[in-house]
Amino acid sequence: MKILVVNAGSSSVKFNLYESSGEKLLAKGLIERINAPDTRMKYSNHRGQKMEKDITANSSEAAISEACLALMDKKTGVIGNLTEIEGIGHRVVHGGATISGAVRISPAIKQVILDCFSLAPLHNPPNYEGIEACEHLFPNVPMVAAFDTAFHQTMPSSAYTYAIPHDIADKNQIRRYGFHGTSHQFVSVAAAGILGRDLDTLKLITAHLGNGCSITAVNCGKVADTSMGLTPLEGLVMGTRCGDIDPAVVIFLRRLGYSLEEVDRMLNKESGLRGLAGSNDMRDILKAIANGSTAAKLALDVFTHRLVKYIGAYAAVLNGFDALIFTAGVGENVPVVRAMVCAQLTYLGVHLDPALNKANALTISQKGAMPAVLVIPTKEELMIARETLRILTT
Repeated sequence: MKILVVNAGSSSVKFNLYESSGEKLLAKGLIERINAPDTRMKYSNHRGQKMEKDITANSSEAAISEACLALMDKKTGVIGNLTEIEGIGHRVVHGGATISGAVRISPAIKQVILDCFSLAPLHNPPNYEGIEACEHLFPNVPMVAAFDTAFHQTMPSSAYTYAIPHDIADKNQIRRYGFHGTSHQFVSVAAAGILGRDLDTLKLITAHLGNGCSITAVNCGKVADTSMGLTPLEGLVMGTRCGDIDPAVVIFLRRLGYSLEEVDRMLNKESGLRGLAGSNDMRDILKAIANGSTAAKLALDVFTHRLVKYIGAYAAVLNGFDALIFTAGVGENVPVVRAMVCAQLTYLGVHLDPALNKANALTISQKGAMPAVLVIPTKEELMIARETLRILTT
């Protein structure tokens, strides 16, 4: 079965086409700056062919139509016609408190996505638009929604409940939801394979470190706790998001005369590494440190301090753990961050092999050391394809 995975954002569309047999990635692409004069597509296939060109796309549907043309291109395409695609999986950020797994898309599921617009105003609307676009382009193809929040619905109420008046929380669906769930789930399953154990016997701490960062405690395949909350703002220090702060900071800023819109922009888009050091790119931070920047050094120290604190907390929540997993752009590719973090975890039995860490090896802990420390590239699109196949064939 050929499965198309679609991730429709506010100004971009990512697409991957898989052959479910052997989980082979046939082609992938990214269409950026939709509804702008300089819309551009980047595309590659399993034969190593690449294509990059300017296109015109003023909507998600137009962008997905261009993706279809690329998949059928006589030179670089991988299918003869669209009827070869038998299933479509969509990434959807927020499924609220009612969705606990990937589900086949129906009018009722679309309504759930609509109802969560207020909880994920930057993500759910374009996700929904991508679904409607595919309904028009593939009218008879079954579709599945995989929610970023779904994996975290296994959290106990003690972890997802905020200590605010319960009637207000219940009425307005205010609780911890968690995000990056597809990534945390994928690397948890992969870790079980690497360790040669069943997932339901493992205690794992998974650290998704990219421009957005989150960390999750996974106990026997279920989420015990996760760092992101009602929104993706809570938790770790990120590229442009502040993560955990005293909530009274918002009140204080309002008293200083900042509008709600200004505070929202400040905390989500102007804080984190960018707010501390002027860049949200860890590569820039490390270069600045090498050139003697004290601001960049502080940014890195704050970033790793918060991460160490969460790992220690989740070790307590899990009562010990079998493996610490680093994933996503920073987690997979920045040895210095992993080394700084793990150097402060020796009391938990964490011991890195410096050579393996420098090489971004799959296992970077010393031979025989427990807990293990793993570097697992996240493949969220593959996880969505797996879930789509599972839903459509059971």
